[in-house]
Amino acid sequence: MNQHHESTGPADEQQITLRGPAELADALPYLMGFHPNDSVIMVALHGGRGRFGGRLRLGIPQSPQEWAPVAEQLAECLIKGSERRGERPDAIVIFLCQDPAEGESGSRIMERLRPFAQRLRTACGGLDVPVLEALCISDGRYWSYCCPDERCCPTEGSRLAMPGTSVMAAAAAYAGIQVRGTLREMEARLAPLTTSAAVGQQRALDSAGAELVPKLLDEAGREDVARETLDLARQLMKRLGEAPVTTPSASDIGDDGLISHDEAAAVILGLQDRETRDRAAEWMEGPEADSALRLWRALSRRCVAPYEEHAAAPLTLAGWVSWSTGDEPGARVALGLALRMDPTYTFAQLLHEACNQGLDPETLRRCLRGERSVRTGRRGHRPDRSARPRTARPSATRRKKTPSGSTRPESAAIRRRSGQGTSGRRVSQDDG
Repeated sequence: MNQHHESTGPADEQQITLRGPAELADALPYLMGFHPNDSVIMVALHGGRGRFGGRLRLGIPQSPQEWAPVAEQLAECLIKGSERRGERPDAIVIFLCQDPAEGESGSRIMERLRPFAQRLRTACGGLDVPVLEALCISDGRYWSYCCPDERCCPTEGSRLAMPGTSVMAAAAAYAGIQVRGTLREMEARLAPLTTSAAVGQQRALDSAGAELVPKLLDEAGREDVARETLDLARQLMKRLGEAPVTTPSASDIGDDGLISHDEAAAVILGLQDRETRDRAAEWMEGPEADSALRLWRALSRRCVAPYEEHAAAPLTLAGWVSWSTGDEPGARVALGLALRMDPTYTFAQLLHEACNQGLDPETLRRCLRGERSVRTGRRGHRPDRSARPRTARPSATRRKKTPSGSTRPESAAIRRRSGQGTSGRRVSQDDG
């Protein structure tokens, strides 16, 4: 197969060459920033030397009936998305990653997913872009769906290199690139609590909803809730910032213990208001960014059933802070989860698209800094509150505030009460 070149430096200063399926499989966690579980990943290749380009990830559909339409959607998304960014792929590499269930082998996973791999190859070929390689990675081994040579791709699969020993691992270490665990581990840090504490948190959310939702629907009450929400969020950030940071799991447990059920419920409900959420997004850089990220993660975990949709706001804020501070894999995971909770959440949609298109978050940071500066100036001049002066918002921020199902404070609560759910898959598309 062709050689592939991956840039590991910030300005394409360093290139490495990947030769064959083995090095390609070993490179996958560094391409994504994490070890993908239960995922189909497609990577665009450009030029005769196979330079890596755009990439996308999606959870493997459970039902084989979904494989054909999902394959067509993924192929079109990657190819057309690359064209919109100015460069049509010359080829594509596919990865199917799935851990075996109890009593299942990696070989069985590979055979079970073979029809899906073929659907993906056919869908890409139908758009005149060949699939150069399709790999299944399972149980510490990889298999090629394209290579018929058993000398390099035996039927029992080939063992992956030991972590940290591949050419890609060496180049990534030199460039300071980190692999942030598995996708499952990253999502678990943001998942709703399932311990006995979930019952107390649900009661607190019920109580806070009865008190705050009527206020959120009233203009004057909304301002009071916004002020109280942001004041409480600042107090919680200060409390978290003073706590020691250890391992991620221990830190999360410690953070959960520092926030009461009532405090979490009050901030979660308050963030359902768009204006309040936008104000909270200003904690995006410097010393306050780390504390804000810890708070948004903690609040995402407190959105227990049946309040899962309320997690769209803290998850989106976690994704924004991650992106703003340079953690793009973490941003994509958080934003993908936000859109899984509510596919219509406009702020998450726009951030997800901007992150995937490789845009610079500084554009939005400047906008939010300007909002804070203007608001501070208004307070200094003490304007007449009855006039309620409003500043013109930049166009990017106006788009962010387009009404959507979950950005109105009452909508998530109404859908929860009526029993309506949301379903749908979210493709996580990256740029290389």
